[in-house]
Amino acid sequence: MSMGHTLLGLLESGPRHGYELKRAFDEKFGHDRPAHYGQIYATMSRLFRNGLVAIDGVEPGGGPERKRYAITEAGITDVGQWLGRPEKPQPYLRPTLYTKVVLALITGRSAAGLLDTQRTEHLRMMRMLTGRERGGGFAPQLIRDHALFHMEADLRWLELTAARLDRLAKEVGA
Repeated sequence: MSMGHTLLGLLESGPRHGYELKRAFDEKFGHDRPAHYGQIYATMSRLFRNGLVAIDGVEPGGGPERKRYAITEAGITDVGQWLGRPEKPQPYLRPTLYTKVVLALITGRSAAGLLDTQRTEHLRMMRMLTGRERGGGFAPQLIRDHALFHMEADLRWLELTAARLDRLAKEVGA
C-alpha cells in the first residue's frame, strides 16, 4: 500500500491535521497494522516537499503547532493516476517458504516436517481470521477475505510441494 497516495486520497474529502489523518487511516486501512504518527508526519513532509499537499493552516496546540494539510491540484492528479494504474501481481507471495524447503533438503533436515508445521500455522491463522468475521463491518470482511484467499493459495502450494518433495530433493541435489 502506498501510504502517500492513501493519505492524499483521504485529504480529497477536505483538509485535516496529522492526527486526524492517522485516525482516518487506522479506521479505514489499519485494522491489523495501524500507522505510526512518525510515519504519517514523515509522509506529509515528503508530500509537502513534492507539492502534493499544502499547509492549509497552523493552530497552536499544547505542544508543537498543529498543521492542517490540504491536497493540491497536483496531489489530486497524482492520486488519480495512482488509482488508475493496475497493481503488479506478486508471483511469489511467500518466497521465504520456498527458501526454507530447499535449505531443509540441502541440510538434511525434514522438509516434510517444515511443510506440516507451516500448514498448521496457516490453518491456525485462517481459523483466527474466520472467527473475526462475526464482528465488524463489510470493509474489514473484504480485507479478511483477501487474506484468507492468499492463505488458501499458500496451502495449495504447501500441499503440492509436499507431494513433490522427492523430485525437488533430486533437483536441488540433496
